[in-house]
Amino acid sequence: MASIFSKIVAGEIPCYKVAETENCFAFLDINPVAKGHVLCIPKQEVDYIFDLDEKAYAELQVFAQRVAKSIKKVCPCTKVGVAVLGLEVPHAHIHLIPLQSEADMDFHHHVKMEQQEFVDLAAELAKNFE
Repeated sequence: MASIFSKIVAGEIPCYKVAETENCFAFLDINPVAKGHVLCIPKQEVDYIFDLDEKAYAELQVFAQRVAKSIKKVCPCTKVGVAVLGLEVPHAHIHLIPLQSEADMDFHHHVKMEQQEFVDLAAELAKNFE
């Protein structure tokens, strides 16, 4: 059975897409830790990030770097934090979170955003993806 992220990539489940390449996909987390929280995934469904082959792993990291640069341009932050947890969804993914302090990496705290905020933010991040 395909993971929820594979269904997002296939267009079966809607998302707030930020960026896409041939092998990678980025979208806003719908339960964000901070405004601008993005998930970067390989399109290939692999449960554990370190089980990706070297080429796919490197490609995902470079893609995440490009997405992080877009986040830094759009979202007020000191840095963009990176986290790989991978327990809640069996599909490798990288969390990118705009940070003012290390306390902002609190996965037990979430911010509320309205649908239009998601739409506008995803569009702005996509526009700044290089």
